[in-house]
Amino acid sequence: MKIPEGKKVYFSSDNHLGAPTMEASRDREVIFVKWLDEIKKDAAAIFLLGDLFDFWFEYKHVVPKGFVRTLGKLAEIKDSGIPVYFFVGNHDLWMNDYFEKELNIPVYHAPQEYEFNSKKFLIGHGDGLGPGDKGYKRMKKVFTNPFSQWLYRWLHPDLGVPLAQYFSVKNKMISGEEDMEFLGEDKEFLIQYCKRKLESRHYDYFLFGHRHLPLEIKLGENSIYINTGDWINHYTYAEFDGKDLKLLEYNS
Repeated sequence: MKIPEGKKVYFSSDNHLGAPTMEASRDREVIFVKWLDEIKKDAAAIFLLGDLFDFWFEYKHVVPKGFVRTLGKLAEIKDSGIPVYFFVGNHDLWMNDYFEKELNIPVYHAPQEYEFNSKKFLIGHGDGLGPGDKGYKRMKKVFTNPFSQWLYRWLHPDLGVPLAQYFSVKNKMISGEEDMEFLGEDKEFLIQYCKRKLESRHYDYFLFGHRHLPLEIKLGENSIYINTGDWINHYTYAEFDGKDLKLLEYNS
């Protein structure tokens, strides 16, 4: 993609809309929609890097209610001709084709490569990548197994949705104080993942969410890893203006 002069590519992740309750996340949703409304004026593309919702599960004819302000704004932006891309996170990994059919927004379940103005990007949510975290990786295999999802669909939405929301809020990635601290390059799984990818291929930029901590780490001489933070405590995002990638904080 060639970024036109005066246009930018935006990256955002980890809104966890619905946590800890629908009412408690309403103010955060209003701020996020305001940000979307502002960036659409110069956006060449928008990347949502996962965990937009704290829980999302698509039954055959039912999706969780709520978030109409966010969904409506994304539909408006996409209909205006601005590309929007969605990467599934660990809290909305049960997303199937609702975004694609209703909003015409492509959904990805794994990191993808892009090239903007001759700069190579690797973009994704970030869960389950790199060494370690074996417990979560085993759990993710169970949750993403088609048979497990088929069984869960037999729960009535009035039971299945609130049950999942309860356990989702308990997830340490939204409530754990340990996730507010940088662990060091040797213990940050995503940094280790990026370094291993660089052994076989060059990327100018790695962009991930999941970590809930805004990070900008230089990897060697010509690569940078950026974690976009979240819209719970930091209200941070990244933007690429065709030349430079910056990690910024939104002040509403």
